[in-house]
Amino acid sequence: MPTPRTLLAVPVSLALLCLSTTASQAHPAPDTNALVRLLVTRGRAPAAALLAHDSTGVGTAPTGTDHPPTGTGDPQAGTDDTRAGTDDAQAESDYALGTTEYAQAGTDISRADHFRAGSITKTFIATVILQLAAEHRLSLSDTVERHLPGLVHGAGNDGRALTLRSLLTHTSGLYDFTAVTGGTVPVSPTQAVRTAVTHPPADRGRFSYSNTNYVLLGLVIRQVTGNSYATEAERRIIAPLRLTGTSFPGSRTTLPSPHGRAYATDGSDVTDLDPRVAGAAGELVTTLADLDRFYSALLGGELLPPHRLREMLDTRTAHGSYGMGLFPVKLPCGITVWGHNGRISGSYVRTAATVDGRRVLTFRVNTSGIADPGLEPALLAAEFCPRTS
Repeated sequence: MPTPRTLLAVPVSLALLCLSTTASQAHPAPDTNALVRLLVTRGRAPAAALLAHDSTGVGTAPTGTDHPPTGTGDPQAGTDDTRAGTDDAQAESDYALGTTEYAQAGTDISRADHFRAGSITKTFIATVILQLAAEHRLSLSDTVERHLPGLVHGAGNDGRALTLRSLLTHTSGLYDFTAVTGGTVPVSPTQAVRTAVTHPPADRGRFSYSNTNYVLLGLVIRQVTGNSYATEAERRIIAPLRLTGTSFPGSRTTLPSPHGRAYATDGSDVTDLDPRVAGAAGELVTTLADLDRFYSALLGGELLPPHRLREMLDTRTAHGSYGMGLFPVKLPCGITVWGHNGRISGSYVRTAATVDGRRVLTFRVNTSGIADPGLEPALLAAEFCPRTS
């Protein structure tokens, strides 16, 4: 559940890895295999994987399942043959969406694996809120107090002064409850908010990333619809897009099969985890292909009316740092990509896409972060920046 940060300059040594090209292609295949391998060697991740889609008609050819074999796998995930068969089916499904590119490094990681997506959950929550706004069931100008009376109060916090827009854009000033829990202690949404409001807020109107904002939005969804945020996201997003590998596990500590292992930065196995450590701010379980499909559909206009999508991409409230469940990154070549990252114990994920959703990539590592911060911007530049020979 990390704070988005500005991309660092791409190191020259990494940029050189991205320059393999042919003169006949406007968007030649970048050497993502080399960069994904660096996530393991320089990034100190046990394993890494990337899946990119290009539906522009120009780009990489589909690679199918031509990738290094996985390791022995998790006993709950079946045999290696079972996981390979799942990968084959996933590759066929991916191909229907456009050309695909897959790369992996390390062992015990698979194209079809389920994994925890952390703060990428926020894009799903923001989408549901904006859909409810489009249906006139709430307004982004509504105060938090209107929907959750008396909950945000104390230590200078006042739900009467906060709007839903301020929650969506992280400009509410609310303290981040995970600064107390460390993102490792399961709490109910109400406990999370009560933890936050024992601390004085930051300046309202200034961008200050806080998981408390999206926990509150999850509660607003329940108040407005009578259903949990998970139920509404499943009905409005997951089922219509046929995201068969995506779920909100609630209190379930195990991952669906197939899945590999997840490791904390100290090397301990944290595959089993109570998702209530994050709730509406970071509970989601998903797959590479499902995240690519979701962001492509969202930015392609399949989930929101045009004016609501424009609101989602408007960063003025957060002074350029954040829209609503999405944030922009301007690459060295001048292209801006949109998406989100997600960190939860044992998993770091990043999805980015062009503003029309036609080019999208998701990469993941099976640990809580990447040791070399230059690798993420290098991967984004390799995928999205045009190159010539």
